[in-house]
Amino acid sequence: MERNNLYPIFLKTAKLHILIVGGGNVAEEKLTFLTKSSPDAKVAMVSPMFRETTKELASKFDVKLIIDTYHIQYLKGKHMVVATTDVPEVNVQVYNDCRALDKLVNVADNPPYCDFYMGGIVTKGNVKIAISTNGKSPTTAKRLRQFFEDVIPEDITKMVQNLNDYRKTIKGDFEHKVEKMNEITQKLIEKA
Repeated sequence: MERNNLYPIFLKTAKLHILIVGGGNVAEEKLTFLTKSSPDAKVAMVSPMFRETTKELASKFDVKLIIDTYHIQYLKGKHMVVATTDVPEVNVQVYNDCRALDKLVNVADNPPYCDFYMGGIVTKGNVKIAISTNGKSPTTAKRLRQFFEDVIPEDITKMVQNLNDYRKTIKGDFEHKVEKMNEITQKLIEKA
């Protein structure tokens, strides 16, 4: 049985610089999901053209649109890159340039050319769940995202805040605090 060995992380995108190479449907989809999850993301996009809807979306966030073809110079100062063009040679060039410069890169819909995947994300207040299918099935990730969006209550932030407030009142070392938090949260899953 194959395992998913990916390591999930949550990035502070307001402190990173992200480049999206491309201006078509896939680029817009990546920008949409990125800004939905991280509206404070610092993003630049480079493409000879951009869809009108991409321009509208970019104007609502911290997104710089560069009308040009891809050149390696656009990687300067970037932490991560997403290549979305419909020209495979350009995507591979972006990948090779990123590898040479130690940049994280994702070539959309091409797992061998990805350091990371942009999985399904569920956000309810302070709770965020990332879903990965190891690049095998974006549709499964989408369906799981829809499921979790339905079952996680809208007021989950209230529970998170209450548990955080309680945690601050607990005296003792780390192990004692973990034990107390486990006791109180166990009641959340016990059957009545």
